[in-house]
Amino acid sequence: MFSTRSIRQSFIIQLIFASASLIFIFSSILYFYIERSILDDKSQELINFAKNIAQEKSLYGSNPVTVDSFGLNVEVIQLKSLHTDIESYETTKKFKTYLTVIYPFNMDNFTYLKITKEISTTKRILNKILNYIIIINIASLVLVIVYAIGLSKMLVSPVKTLSKKLSDMNEHLMKPINIKALPEEFEPLGETINHLIGRIQNFVKYQKELFIGTAHELKTPLAVIKLKNQVTLIKKREASEYIDALKITNKTIDEMNVIVSNILNIGRQEGAQLERPQEVDIIEILRQKANDFDLLAANEGKKLNMHFEPSGFMAILQVSLLNQIVQNFLQNALKFTAVNGKVTLKSSQNDYGLLIEVIDEGCGIDESVDLFAPFKRQGNKQGVGLGLFLAKSAADALGAKISINNRDDGITGTVARLNLNSKLSCTLPSI
Repeated sequence: MFSTRSIRQSFIIQLIFASASLIFIFSSILYFYIERSILDDKSQELINFAKNIAQEKSLYGSNPVTVDSFGLNVEVIQLKSLHTDIESYETTKKFKTYLTVIYPFNMDNFTYLKITKEISTTKRILNKILNYIIIINIASLVLVIVYAIGLSKMLVSPVKTLSKKLSDMNEHLMKPINIKALPEEFEPLGETINHLIGRIQNFVKYQKELFIGTAHELKTPLAVIKLKNQVTLIKKREASEYIDALKITNKTIDEMNVIVSNILNIGRQEGAQLERPQEVDIIEILRQKANDFDLLAANEGKKLNMHFEPSGFMAILQVSLLNQIVQNFLQNALKFTAVNGKVTLKSSQNDYGLLIEVIDEGCGIDESVDLFAPFKRQGNKQGVGLGLFLAKSAADALGAKISINNRDDGITGTVARLNLNSKLSCTLPSI
């Protein structure tokens, strides 16, 4: 029914073992308590009877005397030494059980009362009680087994539901899981699966666009090269014309090399996603990146402002992916910002985690266009159109949110945002 690696089987075995142990211990304590209470009551009856006889001295003599009264066998016995303690014990003769009490009678001549009573009926009652307890224990154990199987089935039911929903999905039919329909304990798992589904959807969508875009981007320059060569070969030309044709061909090849290099960067980034995450201070990384681009901005006649809050923010992530996103944001911001313009790199905390923003004074964007799709370009600047696609892939790998919007403060430009998840990070105490 279950394999040796089954969690459900381990759960059932442990629950049955724990319940059976608890039932056995409780039943044993209960039976011994009942038995001890009944036998102690019987012993106390004999002791009280012996006490009355000793006080009244109703049996007295120098020689041992035996009297049968009220179903009791009373003897006066003489011991060789003095014993002040009251003793009681059980004996069995001919399938009958007797309870005997030795009680001091006359200490002058070392005589004692030996009172014996048959308790076979009491023993039979105790045996019946024991049998009933055993039957109840067996019934309880059966109920525990049924309960354990039912409970384990209920616990693994959400996992089976998730598994069925995932098995019914394919690249053309992928829907997020309704987390509200899951038990509270499975909500983190549902969120993780939904995040993974989102990444798969983006991967499938953008990979298709990437393949189509790559074919289109490479087909156009190849057609230009072929057409130029055909025109050049129509008739004999001067050497300078051949040189000009080769220069145009080389320029087109260089453009193709840029496209191929960016496509190779996609492969490198997928490898970077498999890097071992490191615990780093995000604010320190932003400061280093800002210092690097500050020199580049000054060289282009632009200004890079920076403002970081809090003073430190620890996170466990792949540093190369974070660097790629921030670097792409800053490159685009400086590219589209005019001379004497200003670019701002800032960080702040929100409910989700750490928000990193790059604000420029460029030409703005068309927000109806998916800029994260491959080969999507805005403005009149040169570029292949794969930078934001790589940034989006890196953000998905980090479990972060990424967005680009126009500024809403009355100034023309864009705001690129990266929001890191606080579950992977924590604020450093300020010094």
